[in-house]
Amino acid sequence: MQYLLMIYQNEAEYAKYPDALNGKMLAEYGAFTQAIIQSGNYKGGDRLQPTTTATTVRVRDGKTLTTDGPFAETREQLGGYYMVEAKDLDAAIAIAARIPSARLGSIEVRPIWVYEEYAAGVGRGAAGVGV
Repeated sequence: MQYLLMIYQNEAEYAKYPDALNGKMLAEYGAFTQAIIQSGNYKGGDRLQPTTTATTVRVRDGKTLTTDGPFAETREQLGGYYMVEAKDLDAAIAIAARIPSARLGSIEVRPIWVYEEYAAGVGRGAAGVGV
């Protein structure tokens, strides 16, 4: 099963880290990424640019509205993600716990709805809707 591991961290705090700590974290991310590639768990992943580069899009009454920045003010911001293959939630959590930012922020683990299953009516949420 595939899981999205969303990496949340406080951008303002991250910006205050000394260069040595940033270099150490980047090295840890490199090692972690190589490990999950070699284990066959890695399906994709990227670091995101800061929320100051974000644009939020809404459509209301047929009109597209855009707002600079993220939609919500939160204490932690989405900074990156990994898409992984894991046999179950416990295995996905074990992978997420190894992400370096788990020590400084949080990792949200969410299963992916496989389109074929969704179209067949399997795995729908309580409301029976999806993206």
